[in-house]
Amino acid sequence: MEVLKEATVILLNHLSLAKMARLIAAWQRDDSDYLNIQNQLFEGETVDTLYDKLKDLESRKPWPNRL
Repeated sequence: MEVLKEATVILLNHLSLAKMARLIAAWQRDDSDYLNIQNQLFEGETVDTLYDKLKDLESRKPWPNRL
């Protein structure tokens, strides 16, 4: 599952938060077990820790490809 974590970081570096949300929504519509993936990706995280990480990421990234 480490590859899923790495993929999420890559996606967050290249997608706007809105696009990432749409991707997650698409995963939910898929036949795969998204909840299991979500639990593994965000294990030990809270809304506050994720928010802090995203704010830090956004402050460091110029987002040139962000649409």
